[in-house]
Amino acid sequence: MSDSPIIGRGVAETAKPRRLRDALWQARIEAADRTGVVVDLRDAEAARLEILNEALDPLFAQVPDQIDLFDRGISKGDTPRLWIDIVAHVVMGRDKRLYRFVQDTRYGRIVLTESHDAAAIVKAVTDYVARRMIERERALSATPLWEPAETRKPRRGYLTFAFGFIAGVAVLFGFALLAALRTP
Repeated sequence: MSDSPIIGRGVAETAKPRRLRDALWQARIEAADRTGVVVDLRDAEAARLEILNEALDPLFAQVPDQIDLFDRGISKGDTPRLWIDIVAHVVMGRDKRLYRFVQDTRYGRIVLTESHDAAAIVKAVTDYVARRMIERERALSATPLWEPAETRKPRRGYLTFAFGFIAGVAVLFGFALLAALRTP
C-alpha cells in the first residue's frame, strides 16, 4: 500500500516529497509577490494622506505663527500617518480608502472621526484645531496656583539662614558654657 498513489483534490499524486530547495525557492517568490503588494498599498496610503495634507493647507495657513501646538507632517513607517500634533493623527483604515482621525489619550487611542470623504476629515481636523486653540487660551489666562519664582522675595531665604545661624551659635555657646562649668 505504500506505493499506491494518494488521491487529493481529484488528482492522483504520488507520495514523493518535494526537495527543500524547491520549496524555499517557491516561498521566496511568494514572499516577494506579497512584499510588492504591501509596498504598493503603503504607497497608496501615503499618497491619500498627502492629498489630505494638501487639503489641510488653508486651515493651517490661518493658525497664527506664535501658536506652536501643531506640527503637521507625514511619517512613512510601516503604517503611514498624517500627524496633526503630538497626540492626534490621521491613519488609513483597513480597506485603505477609509480615513481614520485618532487621538492618543492616557486611557488609550480613541477614534475621533472615520470617513471615506476627505472633506469630512478636514472638517473634523478643523474642529479639533479650534478646540486645541481654545484650550491653550484658557491655560494661558488661568491664574497660577503658586507664585512664580521671579516674583518671590529672595529675603525669606536669607532670614531663614540668619535665624538658623544664630540658633546654631547659641546652642554651641550653651554647650561650651556647660562644659566650662563642669570642669573643676
